[in-house]
Amino acid sequence: MKLGTRGSALALVQAHAVADALGGDTEIVEITTSGDRGIAGDKARWIDTIEDALESGAIDLAVHSAKDVPAASLLRPGMALAAVLGREDARDALVGCDSLQALAPGARVGTASLRRRAQLLAVRDDLEVIDVRGNVDTRLRKLQEGACDALILAAAGLRRLGLAEEIGALLDPSIFVPAPGQGALAVEGRVIPAALVDAESDARLRAERFVVEALEASCDTPVGVHHDGTALHAFVGLPDGSAWLRDSVVADDGAASLLVARLESMGARELLTRAAEMATS
Repeated sequence: MKLGTRGSALALVQAHAVADALGGDTEIVEITTSGDRGIAGDKARWIDTIEDALESGAIDLAVHSAKDVPAASLLRPGMALAAVLGREDARDALVGCDSLQALAPGARVGTASLRRRAQLLAVRDDLEVIDVRGNVDTRLRKLQEGACDALILAAAGLRRLGLAEEIGALLDPSIFVPAPGQGALAVEGRVIPAALVDAESDARLRAERFVVEALEASCDTPVGVHHDGTALHAFVGLPDGSAWLRDSVVADDGAASLLVARLESMGARELLTRAAEMATS
């Protein structure tokens, strides 16, 4: 069984976890994506060449960070996607300081995420949010070198890399609503072994992705959706934090559809249009 993955340290840790769960004879195949080569574009750039290998038969399964899979479900014909193993902590983590409140006015907080930028500025418009990119080690090094005063990173990635000690604070997911699929691993293939699929993680991922797809959100729009097992939370905002919406509904069978309807009635589509215009201007 050949498992295709990006070659970053985090991606390899995740692929090996899937390989261990599969057991038997497995091979990890490292694949360089368009995103790894620095090519701009939407989320598909982080999985494009992995899907090429899957489609050609060079690999049997693709292992993705679920949050990197495009919300528009642009899966290749005949392919399926499912959340596998148990979901890690989905929350965002503050690194370099023990609370947002402790950051000085004008402190520089690094992130490459429009969602995190919008949520930070919605609660602390006195902060300077700067663009910090690269893998986890690169971002931590930039923090140590003084390029910024703090970082926002996914807690799941830090934990999987054995870097949980870097976490200064975990951000409230009902306010700093995580990206859809954050903390979850997704496997893509023609047939996904049932032994890998975590039913609870899969159901939560599908609810989160439904909301994003129904709102026709993109990587140019700051959107967070998170199913915590009790409630389904959502955030829609402008990149500069000047306008935003938050809502939560009880996580029952109709939660995703209800949340979409409520967000639309609050003006989410108009806000998304404005966000996309700001991000691309």
